[in-house]
Amino acid sequence: MQLSLRMRGQSGGKKNAGPNMIDVHSTEEFIHALKEAGDKLVIVEFYGTWCASCRALYPKLCKTVQENPDIVFIKVNFDENKPMCKRLNVRVLPYFHFYRGADGLLESFSCSLAKFQKIKDAIAIHNTNRCSIGPPIGVGEVDLFESSPPQQQPAEAGSR
Repeated sequence: MQLSLRMRGQSGGKKNAGPNMIDVHSTEEFIHALKEAGDKLVIVEFYGTWCASCRALYPKLCKTVQENPDIVFIKVNFDENKPMCKRLNVRVLPYFHFYRGADGLLESFSCSLAKFQKIKDAIAIHNTNRCSIGPPIGVGEVDLFESSPPQQQPAEAGSR
C-alpha cells in the first residue's frame, strides 16, 4: 500500500520531490502512512491549493525533502480532509506536524516562507539517531474517526 500512496502522490498536480514525499487523500491513508514510517521522523504539511503561502513554500520544502531522504514527508490537502484537519487543530495554512513512532506528535506549528528556518530547526531537534522504543502509537490522544474517546491513563500524583 505504501507504494500506491507514493505513486498516487507523484501523479497528482505538482510533481513530488522524491519517494519520501507522500500525498495522502484520506484519514485512512494518513494513519497508514504514519504506521509505515515506524520510528522515522515524519513531517506532515497541511496545505491548500488556493493558499499563496503554501505555494511559495513548496519549492523550498521539496529541496528539504531531497536533502533528508531518511525523513518521511506527508502532504495533506486541507480541502480534501477538512474533518481530520479540524480534529488535528489545523486552523491556518501552511501548518506542520512532526511525528516519531511511539512518541506520537512531537511538535506542531504554522510556518511561512519567511520563517522556514523554524522547520530546519525542528528537523535538527527531532531527527536524531535512536533505538526502537516499541510499536508506533499514532497521532497521540486524537481520535481521527471520532468512534470512541481516547483511552487516558489516570494522572499520577507526585510525592512531596
